[in-house]
Amino acid sequence: MSHPEKPGCFASTGVIFYLKDLKEVSQQTEDQIKYICEHEVIGRVEMTKVLNPAVWGTRDTYLKVEGKILEEDSLPLSASSLSEKEKEEITQSGADTQNVFMVGSMEEEASLRRSFAFLVDLQHELNEDVRFTRKSVPTLGVGPGGEKGSLWSTVRLWQSYTEQRLVGRQNELQLDFQEKLVKFLTEDKDVKEDELPSAIGFSDLSPQLQRDVQDLQQRMSNELEPLVLESTLTMQKILEAPDHAHRANLLRYFVDLERKRLEAKRMLKTMFTGVGGDKGDKGQAQTPLSSQGIDEGEQQSQQEEDNDAIGGVDFEADDGGFE
Repeated sequence: MSHPEKPGCFASTGVIFYLKDLKEVSQQTEDQIKYICEHEVIGRVEMTKVLNPAVWGTRDTYLKVEGKILEEDSLPLSASSLSEKEKEEITQSGADTQNVFMVGSMEEEASLRRSFAFLVDLQHELNEDVRFTRKSVPTLGVGPGGEKGSLWSTVRLWQSYTEQRLVGRQNELQLDFQEKLVKFLTEDKDVKEDELPSAIGFSDLSPQLQRDVQDLQQRMSNELEPLVLESTLTMQKILEAPDHAHRANLLRYFVDLERKRLEAKRMLKTMFTGVGGDKGDKGQAQTPLSSQGIDEGEQQSQQEEDNDAIGGVDFEADDGGFE
């Protein structure tokens, strides 16, 4: 990713995209779009040297770099980063290298599970529109490697969660304007509600609605761009983590940040309403996560369990880890 504040500077750690499918659509789109590609992320790479830095400004061709592919941890925690001498000393002591670090790894993973469980409880207490299901807690992927059920699968779904939170906030900002637009079309333009157009030109709006559009664009820029940057930097930090332990700690840190955000929200709600959470709205449908891991809200025997299932992320879904 490019540095958000320094032109011509970008991260040294990135991902490897494997091209799975390529379709040329220039004719159908009148050269507005050349190709539609389907990629799969198959690993990480650390770039050590840019071979043709001049094209960064000219964009005549792709940047060419030297780098090394980063192998995923096959051992828990930091055992894979030990020197041969350190591994030999552990072996001579009569301990097994993997077992020594398994204890530490289990502690990191258990800490992440606890933080995630606290977050899920708080999401349900506050009846958040975008939230994880309660049954996602015991099935949380925290293990090393890149297979299904590993920590990378949880990283992927955490990214989906933050993206859907962003979409939810965007919808909230647009809702008031949409109501004004419908009123303008039905009352001022005599358009029937079942004949509302899918799009309307800016020049066709009233002067007041034109100002509302500009205000909305400015507000969305002010509120959403920092959230996009935060999400991007979060994923970049996780990509740059040297081993499984650091990734687990980083993800726990971001989970705790989200929990603290919700705790502050609960405190404000308590100040203004005198209650810890608005549990009277439990029957309302929640915003679904439009990604891998959607819980379809299957019928359950208890009402609370049914509410918990609506719109949550299910970590038992068929996720490909680091895909």
